Amino acid sequence: MGKKIYVASDHAGFGLKKHVVAYLKKMGFEAIDLGPHAYDKDDDYPDYAIAVSKKVAGGRGRGVLICGSGQGMDRTANKVPGVYASVCWDKESAIVASMHGDVNVLCLGARFVDAASARNILRIWAMHEGEVEARHRRRIRKIIKIEKENMARVKMHK
Repeated sequence: MGKKIYVASDHAGFGLKKHVVAYLKKMGFEAIDLGPHAYDKDDDYPDYAIAVSKKVAGGRGRGVLICGSGQGMDRTANKVPGVYASVCWDKESAIVASMHGDVNVLCLGARFVDAASARNILRIWAMHEGEVEARHRRRIRKIIKIEKENMARVKMHK
Protein backbone atom coordinates (compact mmCIF):
# COMPACT_ATOMS: atom_id res chain seq x y z
CA MET A 1 0.00 0.00 0.00
CA GLY A 2 1.06 3.63 -0.54
CA LYS A 3 1.78 6.39 1.93
CA LYS A 4 -0.61 6.94 4.82
CA ILE A 5 -3.13 9.74 4.76
CA TYR A 6 -5.33 10.15 7.84
CA VAL A 7 -8.81 11.49 7.15
CA ALA A 8 -11.47 12.83 9.52
CA SER A 9 -14.46 15.16 9.51
CA ASP A 10 -17.06 16.66 11.73
CA HIS A 11 -20.80 16.26 11.11
CA ALA A 12 -20.82 18.80 8.27
CA GLY A 13 -18.04 17.03 6.39
CA PHE A 14 -19.23 13.49 6.99
CA GLY A 15 -20.76 12.93 3.54
CA LEU A 16 -17.75 14.27 1.63
CA LYS A 17 -15.35 12.26 3.79
CA LYS A 18 -16.61 8.98 2.33
CA HIS A 19 -15.77 10.21 -1.19
CA VAL A 20 -12.36 11.46 -0.09
CA VAL A 21 -11.38 8.16 1.56
CA ALA A 22 -12.51 6.16 -1.48
CA TYR A 23 -10.63 8.42 -3.90
CA LEU A 24 -7.40 8.34 -1.88
CA LYS A 25 -7.54 4.54 -1.86
CA LYS A 26 -8.14 4.55 -5.62
CA MET A 27 -4.99 6.69 -6.00
CA GLY A 28 -3.04 4.05 -4.07
CA PHE A 29 -2.80 5.72 -0.68
CA GLU A 30 -3.45 3.99 2.60
CA ALA A 31 -6.39 6.19 3.61
CA ILE A 32 -7.11 5.76 7.30
CA ASP A 33 -10.52 7.02 8.41
CA LEU A 34 -10.25 8.41 11.95
CA GLY A 35 -13.94 9.18 12.12
CA PRO A 36 -16.63 9.80 12.69
CA HIS A 37 -17.93 6.47 11.44
CA ALA A 38 -21.62 7.39 11.72
CA TYR A 39 -23.34 10.75 11.30
CA ASP A 40 -23.92 12.64 14.55
CA LYS A 41 -24.81 16.34 14.50
CA ASP A 42 -22.88 16.75 17.75
CA ASP A 43 -19.51 15.73 16.25
CA ASP A 44 -17.22 18.74 16.70
CA TYR A 45 -14.31 19.59 14.42
CA PRO A 46 -11.67 20.17 17.15
CA ASP A 47 -11.89 16.54 18.31
CA TYR A 48 -11.21 15.14 14.85
CA ALA A 49 -8.68 17.80 13.84
CA ILE A 50 -6.55 16.93 16.86
CA ALA A 51 -6.77 13.17 16.18
CA VAL A 52 -5.40 13.61 12.65
CA SER A 53 -2.91 16.32 13.62
CA LYS A 54 -1.27 14.18 16.30
CA LYS A 55 -0.66 11.44 13.72
CA VAL A 56 0.79 13.92 11.21
CA ALA A 57 2.95 15.73 13.79
CA GLY A 58 4.28 12.34 14.86
CA GLY A 59 5.55 11.80 11.32
CA ARG A 60 3.14 8.99 10.54
CA GLY A 61 1.75 10.49 7.31
CA ARG A 62 -0.28 13.38 5.97
CA GLY A 63 -3.86 14.38 6.73
CA VAL A 64 -7.15 15.52 5.22
CA LEU A 65 -9.73 17.24 7.41
CA ILE A 66 -13.26 18.15 6.34
CA CYS A 67 -15.80 20.39 8.05
CA GLY A 68 -18.41 22.82 6.77
CA SER A 69 -16.04 25.59 5.70
CA GLY A 70 -12.63 24.02 6.31
CA GLN A 71 -11.77 26.97 8.56
CA GLY A 72 -12.43 25.28 11.91
CA MET A 73 -10.32 22.27 10.99
CA ASP A 74 -7.54 24.52 9.67
CA ARG A 75 -7.48 26.71 12.77
CA THR A 76 -7.41 23.72 15.12
CA ALA A 77 -4.86 21.67 13.18
CA ASN A 78 -2.43 24.60 13.02
CA LYS A 79 -2.31 24.69 16.83
CA VAL A 80 -0.32 21.43 16.77
CA PRO A 81 3.44 22.00 16.32
CA GLY A 82 4.70 20.38 13.13
CA VAL A 83 1.33 20.58 11.40
CA TYR A 84 0.97 22.94 8.46
CA ALA A 85 -2.67 22.97 7.43
CA SER A 86 -4.43 24.96 4.75
CA VAL A 87 -7.95 25.23 3.38
CA CYS A 88 -8.14 24.55 -0.35
CA TRP A 89 -11.19 25.20 -2.51
CA ASP A 90 -9.90 24.70 -6.07
CA LYS A 91 -6.94 23.45 -8.11
CA GLU A 92 -5.04 26.73 -7.84
CA SER A 93 -5.25 26.88 -4.05
CA ALA A 94 -4.08 23.24 -3.91
CA ILE A 95 -1.03 24.08 -6.03
CA VAL A 96 -0.15 27.00 -3.78
CA ALA A 97 -0.67 24.91 -0.62
CA SER A 98 1.61 22.18 -1.95
CA MET A 99 4.29 24.04 -3.84
CA HIS A 100 4.49 27.20 -1.73
CA GLY A 101 3.42 26.06 1.72
CA ASP A 102 4.46 22.39 1.87
CA VAL A 103 1.11 21.75 3.57
CA ASN A 104 0.90 18.38 5.34
CA VAL A 105 -2.79 18.67 6.28
CA LEU A 106 -5.33 19.56 3.63
CA CYS A 107 -8.60 21.07 4.86
CA LEU A 108 -11.77 21.03 2.80
CA GLY A 109 -15.08 22.82 3.29
CA ALA A 110 -17.94 20.48 2.42
CA ARG A 111 -20.32 23.42 1.96
CA PHE A 112 -18.08 24.83 -0.79
CA VAL A 113 -16.35 21.80 -2.37
CA ASP A 114 -18.25 18.98 -4.05
CA ALA A 115 -16.90 15.44 -4.59
CA ALA A 116 -15.56 16.17 -8.09
CA SER A 117 -13.75 19.31 -6.94
CA ALA A 118 -12.38 17.45 -3.93
CA ARG A 119 -10.89 14.80 -6.24
CA ASN A 120 -9.10 17.49 -8.27
CA ILE A 121 -7.79 19.18 -5.14
CA LEU A 122 -6.63 15.87 -3.63
CA ARG A 123 -4.87 14.79 -6.81
CA ILE A 124 -2.91 18.04 -7.05
CA TRP A 125 -2.08 18.19 -3.33
CA ALA A 126 -0.89 14.57 -3.30
CA MET A 127 0.96 14.84 -6.62
CA HIS A 128 3.08 17.84 -5.59
CA GLU A 129 4.24 16.64 -2.17
CA GLY A 130 7.72 17.94 -1.45
CA GLU A 131 7.94 20.06 -4.62
CA VAL A 132 8.53 23.36 -2.85
CA GLU A 133 10.56 26.04 -4.66
CA ALA A 134 13.69 27.41 -2.91
CA ARG A 135 12.22 30.86 -2.18
CA HIS A 136 9.27 29.23 -0.48
CA ARG A 137 11.51 26.83 1.52
CA ARG A 138 13.22 29.91 2.95
CA ARG A 139 9.86 31.24 4.11
CA ILE A 140 8.82 27.88 5.55
CA ARG A 141 12.07 27.74 7.56
CA LYS A 142 11.16 31.13 9.04
CA ILE A 143 7.74 29.82 10.07
CA ILE A 144 9.33 26.75 11.67
CA LYS A 145 11.75 29.02 13.56
CA ILE A 146 8.84 31.09 14.90
CA GLU A 147 7.05 27.90 15.94
CA LYS A 148 10.13 26.62 17.82
CA GLU A 149 10.69 29.99 19.54
CA ASN A 150 7.08 30.04 20.72
CA MET A 151 7.30 26.46 21.97
CA ALA A 152 10.46 27.34 23.93
CA ARG A 153 8.76 30.42 25.37
CA VAL A 154 5.79 28.34 26.53
CA LYS A 155 8.11 25.79 28.18
CA MET A 156 9.92 28.61 30.05
CA HIS A 157 6.65 29.87 31.52
CA LYS A 158 5.49 26.51 32.84
